[in-house]
Amino acid sequence: MVRIQRRKLLASCLCITATVFLLVTLQVVVELGKFERKKFKNSNLNDGHAQMEEEPIHLHPFLKREGLTLNRKKTLAADSYPIMLWWSPLTGETGRLGQCGADTCFFTINRTYLHHHRTKAFLFYGTDFNIDSLPLPRKAHHDWALFHEESPKNNYKLFHQPVITLFNYTATFSRHSHLPLTTQYLEGTEVLKSLRYLVPLQSKNHLRKSLAPLVYVQSDCDPPSDRDSYVRELMTYIEVDSYGECLRNKALPQQLNGPASMDAGDFYRILAQYKFILAFENAVCDDYVTEKFWRPLKLGVVPVYYGSPSIADWLPSNRSAILVSEFSHPRELASYIRQLDHDDRLYQAYIEWKLKGEISNQRLLTALRERKWGVQDIKQDNYIDAFECMVCTKVWDNIRLQEKGLPLKRWKADITHLSCPEPTAFAFSPLAPRRSSLREMWIPSFQQSKKEAQALRNENALGTQREYRIMSCDWNEKDLILVPTL
Repeated sequence: MVRIQRRKLLASCLCITATVFLLVTLQVVVELGKFERKKFKNSNLNDGHAQMEEEPIHLHPFLKREGLTLNRKKTLAADSYPIMLWWSPLTGETGRLGQCGADTCFFTINRTYLHHHRTKAFLFYGTDFNIDSLPLPRKAHHDWALFHEESPKNNYKLFHQPVITLFNYTATFSRHSHLPLTTQYLEGTEVLKSLRYLVPLQSKNHLRKSLAPLVYVQSDCDPPSDRDSYVRELMTYIEVDSYGECLRNKALPQQLNGPASMDAGDFYRILAQYKFILAFENAVCDDYVTEKFWRPLKLGVVPVYYGSPSIADWLPSNRSAILVSEFSHPRELASYIRQLDHDDRLYQAYIEWKLKGEISNQRLLTALRERKWGVQDIKQDNYIDAFECMVCTKVWDNIRLQEKGLPLKRWKADITHLSCPEPTAFAFSPLAPRRSSLREMWIPSFQQSKKEAQALRNENALGTQREYRIMSCDWNEKDLILVPTL
């Protein structure tokens, strides 16, 4: 009996001991679990912090989970492909893989890629090109590419040799650019041949009872071309209807007041009633041809053109526009326009090409056929896409040459890629205080830009020399151009 009681007591002790052991073990496991979860959480936070420091892409908080995935993809892409860094935030894209034929590049506006080992090219938008904010000192393996389709008055520094020759690749309005944008305002030949807005000559003659022979529509007054001075003088010899803010003497319908209406059908129909349109550019530069020239040709109106000295190379036919440069004074131009206005046969000769749908200018036809981008055409790349791919392809060409141990191909812009002379005032212009902006602003601005251009060149040269001491490169002292090491 005593033995049985002892056995029960021993079993109870063993049971209690086992229970205590299990409870202690369970507590240890729980505590270890808490420790491991805390450690894992801290590890994730630290890893995430390190990643965000390396690639700080700011995303909407509601896209946080997707954003982290995008960050990883972008980091992987940047480590796998050449990086094209938009120094001007033109595209607004923080990171995108662009496919250019067989080549792929990573395009971004994120300046944290400045010192990334795969950054190969910097892309600049001309209007935003600021000498106070550039990726200097320039490294030997960094190409610079310029996209500038606008007027020189937006940034005169680019039009001087010390600056334009800093770029390896260009897309400008010049035919000599690596990617010419001369026809950027022309959709194609069909809009030139179209008779959609054409008003018959007999109707125009009837409308002459209430309309002037010439129409002028400008709201950017007193630009570098001094066009308002010319038109003001012309108005003393012939009647001109002026609808814009500059020299306005006639009002447009209320619904057509504003820049957005310049491409409206109702606005086109008003202009199409006239025989002649004064198509004056805001600057005088080779191949700088804007919608001011193409619009009257689309509408079946004869353009009276002032601007690009090379405009004859872009006419649809030899007799399709009146060139102001061929007349020594507005008085002579007015006399010629009056002659055409009174002689239907002479006037008809300027629109015959359109009535027949014949464009005889082979240079124009070739430029439209061979350009690698479209205008208002969703089936084609736009010219910014074409510019990006041009740079991407040229960078890859040199990567492949380097892999084969062959000499790299050197690209360099020259002064023909943006050619504009210093602004000048017309000799007959009476420079009253309200008309003196040309001498008070544009000419001094052009002259100051020369000094800034040379200063930038010197700064770039110093930075390049410092880079030369660090890297093994071939340096052409005359041109200050480096053979890049990819």
